[in-house]
Amino acid sequence: MKETDLYAPIKKFLVAQGYEVKAEVKDCDLVAVRGDDPVVIVELKLSLSLALLMQGIERQRITDAVYVAVPAGTGKAWTARVKDAVRICKRLGLGLISVRFTGGQALVLVHCDPGAHGVHKLAKRKTALLREFQRRVGDPNTGGQTRRAIITAYRQDALRVAVALRSGPDGPTSLARALEIPQVPSILQKNYYGWFIRVERGVYELAAEGHTALETYAEIVQGLEK
Repeated sequence: MKETDLYAPIKKFLVAQGYEVKAEVKDCDLVAVRGDDPVVIVELKLSLSLALLMQGIERQRITDAVYVAVPAGTGKAWTARVKDAVRICKRLGLGLISVRFTGGQALVLVHCDPGAHGVHKLAKRKTALLREFQRRVGDPNTGGQTRRAIITAYRQDALRVAVALRSGPDGPTSLARALEIPQVPSILQKNYYGWFIRVERGVYELAAEGHTALETYAEIVQGLEK
């Protein structure tokens, strides 16, 4: 089992409650937003460990609604362990979720919800999280992924610029207007991924690395073009 196996059932569970869910937003495995309700963050791990609890406590700097999630076990040992885990999570103000996989189905169990605690919130961190969540198109990642590069809103914008330049050279101002991405001049000038070439003042074209990126992220590009 992988951490990413936990993502889909928990996302489905939250979507059914009216949340919009996205993965890997500002290092958070799962972020869920619903109207004016508190932002929900869920951190995924294959076992309830000190590292997972510390991760949850760190996320409390952003929101009170923080859950930690693990696969459910079986038998008396699991029952005893989850009781202890609930006591620990309640003391820390964290929610606890487990996912039971059986017969090809995944059952999401909420053992406890986050409680009140006095962790000081970092407004800038919450603002950055929500800005990234809102700017990101769709949900191109899977919570808990480690081997593939995270598809951030910035990478999505750079891919949209690459798609536009695929048909020929163009300038930052016209691209920003056509794509409705104010950050286009910065994306081209900084050229963080090495996808673009400045052919003359105010004119850029797609580099070989850019063409390769469009092939590598073909599935993401299709989602951006819808």
